[in-house]
Amino acid sequence: MLKVGVLGAGHLGKIHLRLLNQSEKYELIGFYDPNAENAEKVAQEFGYTKFDSITALINAVDVVDIVTPTLSHFECAKEAIENGKHVFLEKPIANTVEEANEIIVLANKYQVKGQVGHVERFNPAFKAVKDKIENPMFIETHRLAEFNPRGTDVPVVLDLMIHDIDAILSVVKSKVKNISASGVSVISDSPDIANARIEFENGCVANVTSSRISMKNMRKARFFQKDAYISVDYLDKVCEVVKMKDAPEIPGDFDMILQNAEGVKKQIYYDNPSVVQNNAILDELETFADAINNNTTPIVTLEDGTEALRIAHQIINCFSN
Repeated sequence: MLKVGVLGAGHLGKIHLRLLNQSEKYELIGFYDPNAENAEKVAQEFGYTKFDSITALINAVDVVDIVTPTLSHFECAKEAIENGKHVFLEKPIANTVEEANEIIVLANKYQVKGQVGHVERFNPAFKAVKDKIENPMFIETHRLAEFNPRGTDVPVVLDLMIHDIDAILSVVKSKVKNISASGVSVISDSPDIANARIEFENGCVANVTSSRISMKNMRKARFFQKDAYISVDYLDKVCEVVKMKDAPEIPGDFDMILQNAEGVKKQIYYDNPSVVQNNAILDELETFADAINNNTTPIVTLEDGTEALRIAHQIINCFSN
């Protein structure tokens, strides 16, 4: 079991603490939170050991789980890595791309592993279809959330859209060629609604929409590729795969057949994989433990987190142009 400590005991930090405490792959040593009142409350309520400084916690563990506000990610990661500790960083990896690149340099120098908390990669619906997404040429995502003041210190792109950016980058094996985007600030100082069009060198186009002032929650993605349409509902954890193949000479009574203007007939059929329910946050934390113990590459690397952040900042830069 790897000794782990958590930096930050806010809303998400408390979830991480609970799951790490349950995990059979980690031994939860304790946590540090700069808010003394909150730290005391968490320690009293749940019985976790609270540390009086970041340094004291880092020295006591093998793995540092950083669930602090984004602004402090770099400083926390730097101290942990320079002390030879593996780091799990909640998304986004850092405040700036420069900080993210520096984290990669430090991790390589001190030969420690890092993973970024892009949790939708571990969503059971996405996991069920990921291997079926092959060379998609059009992708459409909608991530809509009811208003919550907790996320409004950053633009909606860094708060919500970055989840979809990472998932898209994980399935499109091509470099980004062009980005156009627009954003609207409705209630916050930074945009609350944003739409981006991401064009890739291989011709794939992704149309990505995020809002944090919606009347209802929605987290859906649709992938279109030759002879297949794949949909993922991250919220309800369901997926659908619709495929096409050459129609049989003599169709059955219930076969769905399409015929185009040239007379080519295709049969439509469903290939829905089973969705194995899981706790995505526990999954991402435990696969990181596996990567450390087996000396393998984490599922969401520091480089992945940096690329998602880079694209997110390119989208944000479109708003001011």
